[in-house]
Amino acid sequence: MERIDQIFHRINENSNRFLGYPLAKDFDYSEFAPFLNLCINNVGDPESPSTLSIDTKDIEKEVISFFADTLESSIEDVWGYVTNGGTEGNLYGLYLARESFNDPIVYYSEATHYSVKKNLHLLGLRSIVVRSRSNGEMDYNDLESLLTLHRDKPAIFFLNIGTTMTEAVDNIDHIKEIIEKYAIKDYYIHCDAAFLGCIAPFVDPKPKFDFSEGVDSISISGHKFIGGPIPCGIVLTKRKHRNRIVNSVSYVGTLDTTITGSRNGLTPLFLWSFIKKHGKKGLIERARKSQEVAAYTENRLKEIGVYAWRNNEALTVVFDKPSVALCEKYQLASEGKIAHIICVPGIEKEEIDVFINEYEEELVGSKLEAVL
Repeated sequence: MERIDQIFHRINENSNRFLGYPLAKDFDYSEFAPFLNLCINNVGDPESPSTLSIDTKDIEKEVISFFADTLESSIEDVWGYVTNGGTEGNLYGLYLARESFNDPIVYYSEATHYSVKKNLHLLGLRSIVVRSRSNGEMDYNDLESLLTLHRDKPAIFFLNIGTTMTEAVDNIDHIKEIIEKYAIKDYYIHCDAAFLGCIAPFVDPKPKFDFSEGVDSISISGHKFIGGPIPCGIVLTKRKHRNRIVNSVSYVGTLDTTITGSRNGLTPLFLWSFIKKHGKKGLIERARKSQEVAAYTENRLKEIGVYAWRNNEALTVVFDKPSVALCEKYQLASEGKIAHIICVPGIEKEEIDVFINEYEEELVGSKLEAVL
């Protein structure tokens, strides 16, 4: 057991010190420890019973209902399931979009998560990369010019509701204006709301990305803003899209509508537990506190002379990249000359101060070296 203790110690230590990834730290699901001695398998469609009855599908349906309501819809109009994470949710949305049209083209920005290219390759979908603005948002002028070249083809718009590096939000209103301008009849809108799906509904002004805006599918991560020991997510789609791909599997007595056959039955319990304890009010409180910490972080960085900024009410603070050593110590994600801190629940101002103090010492040291 010494090896296990070493692994636990390493992960525990590193968990206390990362600032650059959207993984909430303030969770405790120890009450579910007894379930680790059980095999829980949510095989097949969450709404369809199975001959294998060691599942948490009833809990899963409650989780989906909560998110459907949060995203301005209901389980009468949308369908969904608990995934292994945002990448699976995006794969599912693109899969449904592909099945909706003949030879469609996917439009996505260069700031889109790296996994989307892999999903497009797996699905054999044609795609065009759209330029991004300096803040990470899609360049709509570039989208329009690209779309005019292929206006005869069905269009799949893969939109970011919070990009990986800058938490930028693609504007659905601009997309709709372009669709209307060029009379695009066959189109599908998927929103990757991996991090912001649990936050954006409570931001002022609220980003437009839910089902009231006419989107076709949405992917959200469960282990990011809510937090959890196992990566998971939620994908939601209009029922007509799900109905298009449904198949019956006789040997397990259920419907096949998901990406994987056997599915994790433990993660729905974690999400359900959070929802029951906190609900929408809890999500709002978490968002407000995290926004406060993000504003504090941005100001503290500026105080020591570092260029720092964030998109509207974002929890992601973008700033000049510090040394490799500091990036490694605090596990900061970086790209080119920038890095970011993501102020997820569980990160306190005291932790920010410790990092800022070290960054300031590094800056002072660099200036002294330059003088000498």
